[in-house]
Amino acid sequence: MRTDIFARLDREPEPPKIEIPRMSRTRLALFGGTSAFYLAIVVAVLVSSWLVTLDWKVMLFRPYQQWPELHATLDYFVVLGQRGPTAVMVAAWLGWRSWRQHTLRPLLALGAALLLLNVTVGAVKLGLGRLGPHYATRIGSAEMFAGGDIFPSGHTANAVVTWGILAYLATTPRARRYLSALSAVVALGVGLTTVYLGTHWLSDVLLGWAAGLLILLGLPWCEPLIARSEAMVFAVREQLRARRRQAPSLPVAAGGPRPAAYRTRLTGPEEVREPVGTAGGTGCPAPVRTTLTQPRPHAVVRSERTPVTPAGTRRPPRSRPLTGG
Repeated sequence: MRTDIFARLDREPEPPKIEIPRMSRTRLALFGGTSAFYLAIVVAVLVSSWLVTLDWKVMLFRPYQQWPELHATLDYFVVLGQRGPTAVMVAAWLGWRSWRQHTLRPLLALGAALLLLNVTVGAVKLGLGRLGPHYATRIGSAEMFAGGDIFPSGHTANAVVTWGILAYLATTPRARRYLSALSAVVALGVGLTTVYLGTHWLSDVLLGWAAGLLILLGLPWCEPLIARSEAMVFAVREQLRARRRQAPSLPVAAGGPRPAAYRTRLTGPEEVREPVGTAGGTGCPAPVRTTLTQPRPHAVVRSERTPVTPAGTRRPPRSRPLTGG
């Protein structure tokens, strides 16, 4: 009887039903409002509006010089927005959930969200080509189309998506509320930390928040594809299991021919395999003769020496000739 923690986990009841978010009217309204905010930020930066002026004021204020005692702590905190470490941590948790709930949906939803994040944010970064604060060339300029890759903030968008997916996949309303608040705090903190460190403009962070939120709001549109992918993976798994359960040799049909049994005997330098029975009622097959590649072993020859027993030799002692006298 297993007494470890996994035995107890196996006995725990599974969730009766996992609610899958759908594109409700509220979600559609939020998606539309966030899209409008996204476009407004892009246009404001392109026309070098007051938002670009605010970017330069914050940059010249140099928050990392105003509060240098926070620098060491925030250097570690900003890791919560890096794609690699956060993806590993969240994937480990969602992988455990997938195992417990016997479903691949958590991992597939994370993969779909990260794929959308890389494609959408990466395309805008490369398309707009904005330079970061440390590489700015002219004060007051938006630094657009200069070969950079800073707009929108990838750290901020990744923090929104990676930690927000936990709230998206929550199975109870209470867990969804708590995880939503936690992910919002982390995403806000990561975005403001990049501004403090001087690696992003403030407008970069605003666009990063909007980009990550758009992915989370639009993720229900990917749910049918996620369901089909999960069904495909499980079908492949069942096929592999069925192949492993098959016998290594093909079964013999009822009433069909069966292989003949042979007995082997040696005749001189050849080995003859003679069939014992018939094969499929067609008569006995011909004997199979095989020439031996090595000579047959000789029979054991009994020693020519006289056997010795504890009572002495069995051969009578040789008598000596009698002499006269």
